[in-house]
Amino acid sequence: MTTSVNPPADTSLAVPSLADAEELTCDVLVIGGGTAGTMAALTAAEHGANVLLLEKAHVRHSGALAMGMDGVNNAVIPGRAEPDDYVAEITRANDGIVDQSTVRQTATRGFGMVQRLESYGVKFEKDEHGDYAVRQVHRSGSYVLPMPEGKDVKKVLYRQLRRREMRERIRIENRVMPVRVLTAEGRAVGAAGFNTRTGRFVQVRAGAVILATGACGRLGLPASGYLYGTYENPTNAGDGYAMAYHAGAELTGIECFQINPLIKDYNGPACAYVANPFGGYQVNRHGERFVDSDYWSGQMMAEFAAEVASDRGPVYLKLSHLPEESVSALETILHSTERPTRGTFHSGRGHDYRTHDIEMHISEIGLCGGHSASGVRVDDHARTTVPRLYAAGDLACVPHNYMIGAFVYGDLAGADASQYAAYEGELPAEQLREAHELIYRPLRNPDGPPQPQVEYKLRRFVNDYVAPPKSGARLSLALEAFERMHADIAEMGAHTAHELMRCAEVTFIRDCAEMAARSSLARTESRWGLYHDRLDHPRRDDASWFHHLDLHKSPSGAMEFTARPVAPYLVPVDGFTPVGGPSRLIGEVHAEDVAMAGSRDLAPVAASAGVAEPQHAVPASSPAPPPGDSSTRLLELVALADEEPELDALQPYLTDPAPAVRREAVAVLTETLPPGTGRALASALRDSAAEVRAAAAASLRELVETLPPEPDLRDGLAAALDEPDPVVRAAALDVLRALRLGDAVLFAESLADADIAVRIEAVRALVSVDATEELARAAVDEPSREVRVAIAKGLATVGADRLAGALPSGSDSTAGSIAAALTGLLDDPDALVRAAAYGALGTTGCPASLTARAVAALSDSAWQVRGGAATALSVADPEVAVPALAKALADANADVRKAAVLALTRHRTAEEARAALATATADSDADVRAYAARAL
Repeated sequence: MTTSVNPPADTSLAVPSLADAEELTCDVLVIGGGTAGTMAALTAAEHGANVLLLEKAHVRHSGALAMGMDGVNNAVIPGRAEPDDYVAEITRANDGIVDQSTVRQTATRGFGMVQRLESYGVKFEKDEHGDYAVRQVHRSGSYVLPMPEGKDVKKVLYRQLRRREMRERIRIENRVMPVRVLTAEGRAVGAAGFNTRTGRFVQVRAGAVILATGACGRLGLPASGYLYGTYENPTNAGDGYAMAYHAGAELTGIECFQINPLIKDYNGPACAYVANPFGGYQVNRHGERFVDSDYWSGQMMAEFAAEVASDRGPVYLKLSHLPEESVSALETILHSTERPTRGTFHSGRGHDYRTHDIEMHISEIGLCGGHSASGVRVDDHARTTVPRLYAAGDLACVPHNYMIGAFVYGDLAGADASQYAAYEGELPAEQLREAHELIYRPLRNPDGPPQPQVEYKLRRFVNDYVAPPKSGARLSLALEAFERMHADIAEMGAHTAHELMRCAEVTFIRDCAEMAARSSLARTESRWGLYHDRLDHPRRDDASWFHHLDLHKSPSGAMEFTARPVAPYLVPVDGFTPVGGPSRLIGEVHAEDVAMAGSRDLAPVAASAGVAEPQHAVPASSPAPPPGDSSTRLLELVALADEEPELDALQPYLTDPAPAVRREAVAVLTETLPPGTGRALASALRDSAAEVRAAAAASLRELVETLPPEPDLRDGLAAALDEPDPVVRAAALDVLRALRLGDAVLFAESLADADIAVRIEAVRALVSVDATEELARAAVDEPSREVRVAIAKGLATVGADRLAGALPSGSDSTAGSIAAALTGLLDDPDALVRAAAYGALGTTGCPASLTARAVAALSDSAWQVRGGAATALSVADPEVAVPALAKALADANADVRKAAVLALTRHRTAEEARAALATATADSDADVRAYAARAL
């Protein structure tokens, strides 16, 4: 028996009329709701402008920060780094091709931005005394500031956008995707786009336009072949690059690609920035460190690529040598904040950081100002070369700008753009027609090639012909391919508004691919290590190419280039001497004549190939929610979140019979932050359901920078110290410490807690109030290795305060307690505790009575102890310390040799120390060599 099935009715979206466009008006239009865009909107509104924020997804979870950030790579914190040093570091990392005035904005304004973000509720890691816990990852300068709760950054920013005073000034339109910036009278006057859900055409008139659409992360094709398995957020498809180009703005450095070290087969970052402060590092298959570059740059990636390709590959991120507490801490960060799927990935392969080092690989290419130097040209106020058009974040060419730079330039753009009122003239009709055609063309050809096929083909060409190492021949073939792709893109078919969005993104990717190929062809030298490695021009040519390479769209529609000399530096940097001067017009850059067999006058005739029919997945039916009042109340809570409810409105949900409702109420409370939030969360710590208690604990830690230190909050947290749940007790101690609501008596009681994590929080809390006697007593009887290590490090912190004069005068008894406690820990049976105690002596001072012990410890069987002993000798009598440290340079363990070099650096005024350091410059380990060379 045969059953016939009627085909489904055609449900394709109809092409809307241009005359039916929805028109929006604003003073400042912000395109992109990620890092830079959110800050631009907030600042413009604070300056009195009416702001329209357009986001093609949803601002709550969009942009590169959608899932959070594990740390800041470029925090110039007073007392830990100097702006001029940072500017010089970025200049060296970018082979001198920088506009230092733009980099300096990040250097000088970054700390203020950290404080502003902190006032919003973003948490940066601090020590027990509330000072920023800046880490040194590069061999010069300390700029890395971890964010242990970085997964909440976007949520915090969204909460700011939803504040009542901001809602009066900022209109958010989610699911609206601009495709072109509109220009008239020589300036930006708005944008044209469409709703990615309904398909409706949208036109905007504005006084100024801020582009904040992120990197072009979907340029190269990942080795996995997945279109969206990219290093960067795959929704960042080069939208802003293309819009700026078609608006007439100059772009610069597009030949300087973004390429990153990745986890093999996962395409997530290897996160050495996170792992290095814990003791992780990159090694080849022989376990050798090999990176000589002093900064994460194209030169480092060149060294990385060479090692992977050699017989010393593969390359690994080594974590297996770390102690359990370090591995556990890394798992918490890497498997939650950085990439929530990462733990699942490793588990699926049976890999554990304790037994397996992580194989690394190289990412696909992309364009990104924040991680390399390719973007829209901006000045030091985020202004592009088109009046009233701004660019900020990864889209703007401010080299190695990272997250803090994105916030800084969003702030600069918002402040400068706020001076302009909405454009009152006629919007350019021809530009609107062109945008309308770009958007809806696929609907007129619904059975044409589907977007995934066309995009895969386009990005496959990028990998084949544009990715380094580059050559004129391959780049020329790329240009031919991209020109042919115009036809493929014009034939793409779509049925829905979502498919229209993806088709528009393919046009952006093609524009960026052509920019990348032509720029790479124009710069006839090699520079930036792997980022621009020309096989046919293998040397750096400062005589001809100590220039920015700018491109723009000419009035005829051609891509034209200009070589712009690097402006004289604000901060001198050895090895680079820009002289300024006039720019050199290059004009159009054409493909080379690539040799091939036969005549090039006639193309061979190929048989036509059938076009695959688009495949449409049938979505599975979503199961209906189970009946019951709790589902209704959960929906009510979701609706309440947009109404900025007061605490009284949330109170019934916080005491609801259903734990799921109470947990959601905690989430809404955390997002909306009404007065009394701290008290309510402290009360939720005593909830009967573990999931609610855990949510309240996480929320208190997330909001700690914004909660007022009220007596009611202190009482609630102190009461929570008696709760049976260790998660609650640890969180209560953490928040009491951070808000300065506790004292030594309260904190010391938790030193007897049964849970190790709680006792570690108690140690940190005692350090915050300089409770030296309590810490010293705890060192004697503490049964846990992890806690004794924490005590040793805590004593070092208190001891450092004593040496700096931070503790009251007459604290000789304090010094004695510290010395006695550390001396006791030097005899600890556990090697890691002894190592921590010796390391602490390197901060508190190593008296003559302990110097001999440190010298003897250089022969300990545990390398960690030998490394700690070397650190202790960095502050010991040089007559005793230097000969011992010189011998330690022959240690079998590279980390011990590195510690010896760093210790000798502090004694380098002694001739014997300098002689020893000179021998270390030939060490087999890259870190040892680099630190020794820097010391000399």
